[in-house]
Amino acid sequence: MFNKVVMLGNLTRDCVLRYLPQGGAVCTTGIATNRKFKKQDGTQGEEVCFVDLTFFGRSAEIANQYLGRGKQVFVEGRLKLDQWTDQQGIKRSKHSITVETLQMLDRKGQPEGEKHESGEAPDIDINDDEIPF
Repeated sequence: MFNKVVMLGNLTRDCVLRYLPQGGAVCTTGIATNRKFKKQDGTQGEEVCFVDLTFFGRSAEIANQYLGRGKQVFVEGRLKLDQWTDQQGIKRSKHSITVETLQMLDRKGQPEGEKHESGEAPDIDINDDEIPF
């Protein structure tokens, strides 16, 4: 089987970092992508897709440090279906992406060239070993 998702979009909220009982970092945020198209009547239409993102390990800490609401990112990862029962007993589900590769972009869609506190833009590459499942 093959499960690969590639998305380019803007983060919808600031990252939330937490640590698992075993000490591994987990960071969550969301991404929005849009698609413009011409409708049958000739008018412009727009479709927006919102998906949650999850980072693990060192990449979670880097995402938390450098990313925030509105930042443009290019991510690759695995699509995951999350299912739960809400407080009213209704079964719910949503898709999320477990991020394996992250590229931070500037507003023109190019890799960021600005220097960060360390003097260099972080090199982010997530190993499968860092993902706890």
